Amino acid sequence: MSTNKPKNSAQKLIADNRKATYDYFIEERFEAGIVLEGWEVKSLRAGRAQLKESYVTLRNNEVWLLGAHISPLGTSSTHINPDATRSRKLLLHRKQIDKLIGAIDRKGYTLVPLKLYFDNNRIKTEIGLAKGKKAADKRDTEKERDWKREQARIVRNRR
Repeated sequence: MSTNKPKNSAQKLIADNRKATYDYFIEERFEAGIVLEGWEVKSLRAGRAQLKESYVTLRNNEVWLLGAHISPLGTSSTHINPDATRSRKLLLHRKQIDKLIGAIDRKGYTLVPLKLYFDNNRIKTEIGLAKGKKAADKRDTEKERDWKREQARIVRNRR
C-alpha cells in the first residue's frame, strides 16, 4: 500500500532529507505514523527536527527510525530528561512491514526516511525503499539536473 498522494493544503512539511534522493534511487514510498513523546510534538510544531543522518531499520518485525534529531525546547518540563536522537517506532500495516522485510532481505534494498510532515494534525514520516547509487550515477544525476536548468534558462531567454 504505497502512497503517492498529491500534496494538499493539510500537509505541512517539518523536515526534509534532500540527501536521500542524491544518494539513493527511491523505488517505492510509504507513509508511516511515528510514536512520539509530548515534548517531541511541541518541538516539531516549532520546526526543530533534522533527518540528515537518520535511517530506518527493522528489529523484531517492527520498523524503527534511528538518528533523527529532534531538538528539545527550553520550555519543556523539568521532570523530563529529553534524548534528542532516541529510537522512535514507526507505525505501518503488517502487510507493508512484510513487504519491506522481503525487499530488504532478498533484493538488497534499504529504508531511508525522506520527510517528516503534519497530515491533519498527525505527524507522519515518509520512508522510501531505496537502492544505493554509485559515484557514476550521482554524476549522471548532477549532469541531468544541470541540463534541465540550462534548458529552462534557454526557454526563458527566447521569450
